[in-house]
Amino acid sequence: MTTTDDRRWLVLGVCCMSLLLVSLDVTIVNVALPAVSRDFHAPLSGLQWIVDAYTLVLAMLLMLSGSLGDRLGRKRVFRTGLVLFTAGSLLCSLAPALWALVLFRMVQAVGGSMLNPVAMAILVNTFRDPRERARAIGVWGGVVGVSMALGPLVGGALVDSLGWRAVFWVNVPIGILALVLTNLVVPESRAARARALDPTGQALVVVFLGSLTYAIIEAPERGWTSPGSLGLYAVAAAALVALLVVELRLSEPLLELRFFRSVPFTAATVTAVAAFAVLGTFLFVNTLYLQQVRGCSPVEAGLRTLPMALVAGVCAPLSGRLVASRGPRVPLVLAGVATVAGSALLLRLSPQTSTGHLLLAYALVGLGFGLVNAPITNTATSGMPRSQAGVAAAVASTSRQVGASLGVAVSGSLVAGTSGAAFARASHAVWGVTAGCGVVVAVLGVLATGPGALRTAARVSAGFEEEGSRELADA
Repeated sequence: MTTTDDRRWLVLGVCCMSLLLVSLDVTIVNVALPAVSRDFHAPLSGLQWIVDAYTLVLAMLLMLSGSLGDRLGRKRVFRTGLVLFTAGSLLCSLAPALWALVLFRMVQAVGGSMLNPVAMAILVNTFRDPRERARAIGVWGGVVGVSMALGPLVGGALVDSLGWRAVFWVNVPIGILALVLTNLVVPESRAARARALDPTGQALVVVFLGSLTYAIIEAPERGWTSPGSLGLYAVAAAALVALLVVELRLSEPLLELRFFRSVPFTAATVTAVAAFAVLGTFLFVNTLYLQQVRGCSPVEAGLRTLPMALVAGVCAPLSGRLVASRGPRVPLVLAGVATVAGSALLLRLSPQTSTGHLLLAYALVGLGFGLVNAPITNTATSGMPRSQAGVAAAVASTSRQVGASLGVAVSGSLVAGTSGAAFARASHAVWGVTAGCGVVVAVLGVLATGPGALRTAARVSAGFEEEGSRELADA
């Protein structure tokens, strides 16, 4: 192996470290929520904000961060993301109160939004050979499975031995090492032609997602039909309408609405929201159930959740191979069916539910999540010209974070104000919602992969290619 080869694989290592930081934080923090609640006397809505402050800001900024990397330099933006994420983690570990922890989680998320989309662009730019690139991206994507398996166990051990603040300490040395290696081995690169920035569209996305999530999380306390809640719904609706109007008028919008003329793309977006709503719901509600209803320690809760993480980690690469050989329909339908089956088992949840029953339900939920991720990206980019595939994948990534945020917001609202056996009973409505999400995934898996749906994707692709040809001719 040459020195250049060594350097390329070191770049892959740095990108894997960044993905480990962002994805590990999702699972590891959930395990610490009951301990945070005890320390800060935080209500359930406060715990929801600890999770959603992170995923919501990620959803708001992912597409912007990718554009900034193309425009300002990917190494520069990636390095800035590492600094912000690491600093945010350190600040979270020092948070004196709930409001400070939520604020510092947002700092983490701003940094996190600059890592994954930019890391993907760095990998594509570093590995020019298609076979090596596929291998590198496969290794990079496999880190998610590792983080899902390690998160509950590492988080539980840290909380049990050192307290909840330790789940944020663990990010600091990883972030510092990644930053040093970035300076040493990651090459600077920019897009030949960066997309124009869309500050108006970005602001409207922030207002829409922020007001909608705030309304859902605070509704149990304020009242679903209180003037404050109704006002927030109105703000969210107005922001959404304004976003659609603004984006239709721009030649290079933040959100390319013409993508939604493609049935596969639209289905992939909805599927991403539904699937990650299930994941966000499971991680949030199940952590509270195991620790606050069943009295498990953080380590015990992590061990019981392990079947979900292990099955998801094993099935993720298998799903990718299945998509390559059979197309996205089979893994999407299987993912939906597994999610429905797992949710159906959780509909019988009580404080005395047997361990075997729980582990089977967790494994089925993990099966559903492990199978769904690869076909989401495949379906979103299906038929898209190469010039638009990255933007389409970015929208799918944003949809994942939106789903995770809404899952926590809705599920927390459904179990708010309950404890013990009442919490277990209230969670039945939550698992009913996740079962519905599974049905959506399975149905869209069929609808989005038929001949008629694929023709709509071909028409959208042809439209973009024709537009690109005209621009070249004019130039």
